[in-house]
Amino acid sequence: MENTEHFENQKHEWESALQVTGSDQPAVQVNPNALERLKASRQALLPLNTYVDGILAGDITILSKAITLVESSLPAHQKLAQEIIAECIPHSGKALRLGITGVPGAGKSTFIEALGMELVGRGKKVAVLAIDPSSQRSKGSILGDKTRMEELSQQRNAYIRPSASAGTLGGVARKTREAIILCEAAGFDTIIVETVGVGQSETAVYSMVDYFLLILIGGAGDELQGIKRGIMEMADGIVVNKADGDNVNRANRAAAEIKNAVHLFPPTESGQEVKVTTCSALTHYNVPEVWDMIEGHVGNIRESGYLNAKRSRQDVQMMLDTIENTLKSDFYENTLVKDLLKLVEDDVENKRVSAYEGARRLLEAFKAKPDNLD
Repeated sequence: MENTEHFENQKHEWESALQVTGSDQPAVQVNPNALERLKASRQALLPLNTYVDGILAGDITILSKAITLVESSLPAHQKLAQEIIAECIPHSGKALRLGITGVPGAGKSTFIEALGMELVGRGKKVAVLAIDPSSQRSKGSILGDKTRMEELSQQRNAYIRPSASAGTLGGVARKTREAIILCEAAGFDTIIVETVGVGQSETAVYSMVDYFLLILIGGAGDELQGIKRGIMEMADGIVVNKADGDNVNRANRAAAEIKNAVHLFPPTESGQEVKVTTCSALTHYNVPEVWDMIEGHVGNIRESGYLNAKRSRQDVQMMLDTIENTLKSDFYENTLVKDLLKLVEDDVENKRVSAYEGARRLLEAFKAKPDNLD
């Protein structure tokens, strides 16, 4: 009997010890003070000269922090980012800037890794700026290029920076141009910009590179179907990838069809022939020859003076893009516009006013009291 009572008392103590008392809230799993310190360390800004000296010394960590500032929309970050860029511009401009696009499934990332490994083997320093598509709904992005280019990402003379497009091509153009400047100042002599795929982003990338390469594949039906003529006309060179195994003949036939199509296009501005070839990023077949093709083209337009003229036009376009994006940002950040936007959207959606009248009202509100004026 005594043993039974003792057991019951002990059982009661155990059950009491297991109960949560004093709060209905779940237990905190992370030290909130540590979390705040972590947030503060991520947001802490370094002195201007620390960023600039680090970039010029080739410090990848500092370079990444500076590009993060460029991509940030916070005013304090943008102000510091522009100061960093201004200091780095005199140290930029010496790299070969290569833009790469292609149809979905063409193997762009595999090709870039193969080309990057070839260039690193030749003693070059390669930076890959990969624009990943963002969800229009969640604004999320995969940012998976470091996973797809696993071998290249481990090379000491290679740097891979995926950036979310965030659904804003103009913003991507500006931020990618600025990232190019920072990478060049950090000593990278080859900058590769990979686009999200065949679409509007190609025009933005074309306006910031020296050579624009289009990657296609053979054996996918009509080789020219789904390829916008404008994109093909922008290309300085075209490569049919996956020319390996049973696909070699299909790749060769595709290349022959594309060559015939290219001959019907008007002469290029640069005066250079648009070359078409095949390769296999998987087996490395013809990858060195593709680079020789790119390097030869850029060498020719540099010697003719076309490259300098092209970059000057690109600088003007960068200025115009910056004005456009700044005006757009200022418009949506304007206090009166913010107050009216939802109401006007509701009026337009319910057919109380036309879309043009809604736009006029918002623009009038913006012009009445811009926030950047006293």
